[in-house]
Amino acid sequence: MNAFDYFFEKTSGLEKLFLVGKENVTFKQLFDSSCSLAAYLEKEYGRNRNVILLSANNEFFLIAYFAIIKSGNVCIPLDPNIEKENLNYITNLTKPVLMFMTRDLEQKLGLDQVNPIFPDTLNNREHKEPWKEVNEDYDQELCAEIIFTSGSTGVPKGVMISHKNLIANTESIINYLKLSENDRMLVVLPFYYCYGLSLLHTHLRVGGSIVLNNAFIFLGGVIKNLIEHRCTGFAGVPSHFQILLRKSDNFKKTEFPDLKYVTQAGGKLAPIFIDEFRNAFPDVTFIVMYGQTEATARLSYLPPYLYEQKKGSMGKGIPGVELKVVNEKGRLVKPGEVGEVIAHGDNRHMVNEKD
Repeated sequence: MNAFDYFFEKTSGLEKLFLVGKENVTFKQLFDSSCSLAAYLEKEYGRNRNVILLSANNEFFLIAYFAIIKSGNVCIPLDPNIEKENLNYITNLTKPVLMFMTRDLEQKLGLDQVNPIFPDTLNNREHKEPWKEVNEDYDQELCAEIIFTSGSTGVPKGVMISHKNLIANTESIINYLKLSENDRMLVVLPFYYCYGLSLLHTHLRVGGSIVLNNAFIFLGGVIKNLIEHRCTGFAGVPSHFQILLRKSDNFKKTEFPDLKYVTQAGGKLAPIFIDEFRNAFPDVTFIVMYGQTEATARLSYLPPYLYEQKKGSMGKGIPGVELKVVNEKGRLVKPGEVGEVIAHGDNRHMVNEKD
């Protein structure tokens, strides 16, 4: 099964809103638009070709992202604020046949070697093709996307994520967070980041919904979104929680009647901040998680009931993932000893660009 078909397996015909807020898009609208564009991409470019996507979180990103995956091509989502030098490096490395981008980036980046598609051209007739479903066994080991990270050397490194990786990690996250169609996530994390993408994948799969906020710096807007759109979840990296707790005069004094849980990953957040949040919002579950791009997003989580007992821990492996801590000889370390975490599961990446 193609990851796209997995994401929409139970929701493709829903008239319910998936994207809520400044832009409103139903599951059916997103499915139909993505399939139409996917048909165009397959017709014009075939399959297994690299396609770059440069956009903030918005409807344009969603349609392009899912269309690329549905068409059997490989999506490469990048930071729209990427430096021209890094973009040139990535394009030379991946040789994309097409770029989706906003018009302001065309002039800023001076792109002339790759055919671009802009938001205002998505509605052109040439991009509207009926998707013809073919009954065939899809090879889930095929690459679905390449997520670039800076790596330890500072040189962008591409992690190749397969359809199987996406399906396995999405299923696992839904399992341990117990997500349902009643969940609504406020998304402040960019979709070119695997943590942000995991929010998109999981809520689409269960029939939930998302609210996009691309301006976290305006904390009043974040607080307003959580309340007005009745968000049940919020996900952030350490800096998000530090800013909310220490830079906002109103956050800790505000009631969020619909907020059920928050998740934190993307680095270690000092327990003092977690304790401060838990004390301010005792009815909101705080879930510490650990992940890597090479793991498609998630590797472990700390069950909330173990937080006080295991404070500072990265938790245990998510469903379907086995974790071990070994020494330099590959042998299991004893409690208290320092070692390296190794992981095994279907969410592991295919192969790195350097391999």
